[in-house]
Amino acid sequence: MTPAIPRSLQHKWSRNIKERLIELLLLGFGLVAVFTTVAITAILVFESLGFFEHVSLWDFLTGTVWTPLFADPKYGILPLVSATLTVTAIALAVAIPMGTIIAIYLSEFAPHPLREAIKPALEMIQAVPTIVFGYFALLFVTPLLQATILPNLPGFNMLVAGLVIGVATIPTIASLSEDAMRAVPMNMREGAYAVGANKLRVALTVVMPAAVSGVVAAYVLAAARAIGETMIVAIAAGLNANFSFNPMEGAATLTAYIAQVSIGDLPHGSVGYRSIFAAGLMLLILTLVLNVIGHLLRRRYRNAY
Repeated sequence: MTPAIPRSLQHKWSRNIKERLIELLLLGFGLVAVFTTVAITAILVFESLGFFEHVSLWDFLTGTVWTPLFADPKYGILPLVSATLTVTAIALAVAIPMGTIIAIYLSEFAPHPLREAIKPALEMIQAVPTIVFGYFALLFVTPLLQATILPNLPGFNMLVAGLVIGVATIPTIASLSEDAMRAVPMNMREGAYAVGANKLRVALTVVMPAAVSGVVAAYVLAAARAIGETMIVAIAAGLNANFSFNPMEGAATLTAYIAQVSIGDLPHGSVGYRSIFAAGLMLLILTLVLNVIGHLLRRRYRNAY
């Protein structure tokens, strides 16, 4: 006669099986994200190889004229890169200081009821479709600047596009930075208060350094969103590829060009069609470089504090 398995052992086996199934399920979800990233990269590389069979890599990286849709096409990517970097720099110049100040206020100064009201209101900005921001930039912000301080500002320009992207990115920095600051242990603040520091000094010299890893992560995420923004730049900055770092001029970014060609009538497999994959690969490289820099900064400051 087979001895009965103790109930406690059955319960242990059942629990182990359930935990193993949950681990496999979570692993599967994680692998989906990894597979998606690998698949996107593989498609971009494969299609770009077909593009570089007809276009010199050197001309692509150093050329200052981007006219792939003209009768005499030129494939210098620098105009799209310069516009992307210019718009991103303007956006970060707006979003980083404002988002950081808001995060410090919400974390260290705002009363609890006010913080609970402001933070959801900030996060609601992220729910606004970017095309709405684009027309807001084109039909309100640009005419406002033309009527007040910049009368010679053209209708399409990188300045307004960057400003509006910066405003749209503020909630990302404010929310993530505030979460990082709130995670700083209270005993660090109390130790600073005990030696006579005021709230502002504690926020700047104790909380910010301790939370700098999370704050830098927020900056990197905001920069990645600014680089990848499409509709705002397509509407407010224009679709004319222009090699310039002057924010007062209009120019097309990498994402704006991809959107422009994706809805066009170029035949599948043509050089002009494959140029969007080369532009996408450049965009991926820029984002990768940004994330690597952010990772190195986070690791450095995490070890320091």
